[in-house]
Amino acid sequence: MRLLPFSFIGSRALTTAAVAALIPMAAHAADHSAAHYPQQPITMVMGFNAGSGVDMVGRLVQEPLGKRLGQPIVIDYKAGAAGNIGSEFVARAKPDGYTVYFGTAATHGSNAALYKKLPFDVEADFVPVAPLIDVANVLTINPNVINVKNLKEFVDEVKANPGKYNFASTGNGAGTHMAFAEFNSRLGLNMVHVPYKGGPEAIGSVVRGETCCIMNQVQSVLPHYKADKVRLLGVTTAKPVEAVKEVPTIASSGLPGTKGFDSSIWFGIFAPKGTDPVIVKKLNSALKEVLELPEVRERFVSQGNTLRIETPEQFKKTVHDDRIKWAKVVKDAKITID
Repeated sequence: MRLLPFSFIGSRALTTAAVAALIPMAAHAADHSAAHYPQQPITMVMGFNAGSGVDMVGRLVQEPLGKRLGQPIVIDYKAGAAGNIGSEFVARAKPDGYTVYFGTAATHGSNAALYKKLPFDVEADFVPVAPLIDVANVLTINPNVINVKNLKEFVDEVKANPGKYNFASTGNGAGTHMAFAEFNSRLGLNMVHVPYKGGPEAIGSVVRGETCCIMNQVQSVLPHYKADKVRLLGVTTAKPVEAVKEVPTIASSGLPGTKGFDSSIWFGIFAPKGTDPVIVKKLNSALKEVLELPEVRERFVSQGNTLRIETPEQFKKTVHDDRIKWAKVVKDAKITID
């Protein structure tokens, strides 16, 4: 039998041992990275314009979330197509936890029914991280354009003048569009939809009298309401909203088609599919801590919002259920975008 040189045997043995040692080290390095996340700034993509209701909420959690994670949160605006531009960007981003999306019940609910050729799947291509709030919309009018004092008068006036009145929205397929579309469908109203590029433009059109009304977030219309520039006729939630408790719910009006009306929407954080569950859990826990801060809670409630705290698994079910709900609204209201 031919003997191999000792140097060859030793070299081969050392190489084998080194490879064997590297395998658990590589696995440990991956675990170490997730366990010590984050180690650099986190980009929060916003699919809507600066100054919009969505942006207002994002900015409210931006600083305290960064403090809890130990890294700054940088907002990156990629507005357009009812949030689809931002959604697509994040769906294709590296799933390392450093790019997340500030989504809504529109971007991850109604858009799936409105847009037939989305280059991503609102459920399969994202990991739901955590919801933040439920947002109440409120039927807001310019009394100089449509001079009514309550919801019944509004419905009677619009029915008596089909096609006369224009309602504004923050964009085709946006939550403000969907809320009014559901309202019109339920009550059999014929109004003209005028989409704008964002919240400030849309509510501004009502204040200026270019459109008669909008079903916009309470937090967005509150300054104009307090300045007596608009009138509020009814909130879209099942229960009254503390910030405008004098305004009745649409569901309590007793008008045909309004029973059980609840068209509130949620805002929440999403990550690209494939994001490490350890990172998702860390983000979820940090967001929960932010929402439990008294100053954050008070700010949200005073603006007409309701906190929504859920685990990633619970939020995943919320997203799925809302996708089904809004698909029915789109079908019943015969809304088409493309």
